[in-house]
Amino acid sequence: MTRAAPPPARRDEIVDALRRGTVPTRGLDVLAVGLDGIGPTIDEEVARAAAGGGVFKCIRGEWGSGKTFASRWIADRARRAGFVTSEIQISESETPLHHLQTVYRRLVERLAIGEGETGAFRPLVDAWFFLLEEDALAAGEIDEHDEEALAVETDRLVEARLAEVSRRNPTFAAVLRAYRRAVHEGDHATADGLIAWLGGQPNVAASVKRYAGIRGEIDHAGALSFLQGLLTVIRDSGHGGLLVVVDEVETLQRVRADARDRSLNALRQLIDEIDGGRFPGLYLLITGTPAFFDGPQGVQRLPPLAQRVATDFSGDPRFDNPRAVQVRLRGFDHGRLVELGRNVRTVYASTSPAADRIGRIVDDAYLGDLAAAVAGRLGGQVGIAPRLYLKKLVGDVLDRVELFDEFDPRRDYRLTVTDAELLDVERNAERGGAEAVGEGSPDDGAGDGHAEVATGGRSDPDAIDIDVAADDS
Repeated sequence: MTRAAPPPARRDEIVDALRRGTVPTRGLDVLAVGLDGIGPTIDEEVARAAAGGGVFKCIRGEWGSGKTFASRWIADRARRAGFVTSEIQISESETPLHHLQTVYRRLVERLAIGEGETGAFRPLVDAWFFLLEEDALAAGEIDEHDEEALAVETDRLVEARLAEVSRRNPTFAAVLRAYRRAVHEGDHATADGLIAWLGGQPNVAASVKRYAGIRGEIDHAGALSFLQGLLTVIRDSGHGGLLVVVDEVETLQRVRADARDRSLNALRQLIDEIDGGRFPGLYLLITGTPAFFDGPQGVQRLPPLAQRVATDFSGDPRFDNPRAVQVRLRGFDHGRLVELGRNVRTVYASTSPAADRIGRIVDDAYLGDLAAAVAGRLGGQVGIAPRLYLKKLVGDVLDRVELFDEFDPRRDYRLTVTDAELLDVERNAERGGAEAVGEGSPDDGAGDGHAEVATGGRSDPDAIDIDVAADDS
């Protein structure tokens, strides 16, 4: 499928991320492989949330199958549909799922709008107040120069719009009114402190809290009310809703049993609140491995949660239902890996002065050889190869073809994989693959004789060299 080339600045962001071995945060349509089947359903669900519904979805896949990529691709689509998005990485030390006040804080810190720029919380609040003032003036009963009357009417609209939130927790509306007052008084330090407190930040000065008549910090129960208030601000500001990605929930399997059980119950509570209509406009998307959804240390520990996310994957993957609560990513095979490399080559060449030479030298055959070589050294596990494959393709091959006229990767390049640049799952697979090669078994990823392992003469015992060379015949 032919895709339009991204703008030069976006192209550079994508290439830089791949060079570092990370997933780009935006512009992912130009790279996506194997996600076309769920796109229309995602768009339908985003539209349902924009109409005032709530959506909960799970992306399920093994490590390396593209869960983070898929979730960011979905977030990119949602922003183009007018949504605000946020991505949270679950971590026992930094973002424990059972501390919803911490989850809320991370969510606010990473709010993104438009092209994906984060830090959108304060602009959203300011835009909301601007629209409230416009609504107050539209009634025709207030002179736009009468600041006192405008402030009173705006405060009344704040209360009216947040009435449902205030029934559970009036603090959100009270702090918003105090923030607006501080802004109009020119007290920027107090306004900064109040917007930080609204975002869940700890250690806000006592003087700031006294100004708003509040004490303490946002707690676990208050976090849900504040999320409800945030949704009201977002939707009243002209956005369709909020899509929240909760990534790497499988890490819950490695935490203490009590923390794990509380986290699973917090997830169950969120799902029930969405189903109950408390969060109109919220699309909650979580990612996890099959072991998390099906294993004894994950979702199955809490039967009510297991019942809510249960999905049958016993049939042919070709007929998976994209509308189900869980969506299975099929992962990469050799063909998909080469297609991904082809997409990256197209993006890279789109603004390169060496575009013709890149297309000629880094042809589809070479992409296939490199993919086979990298996967072969990871024990033949193609599914975990994309990150390392793209990192090497961009940083070691495409950059050099662009920079050096005489560089030919088939002749001049030896791919070196060091232990330090591998993630744990890649390292384990690499060691398994190295043992197989050392025992004299064939390299599963070599393919057509183009990828040969060269292990002799290296000074670094952790390095594995792979020649990707052309046949001389």
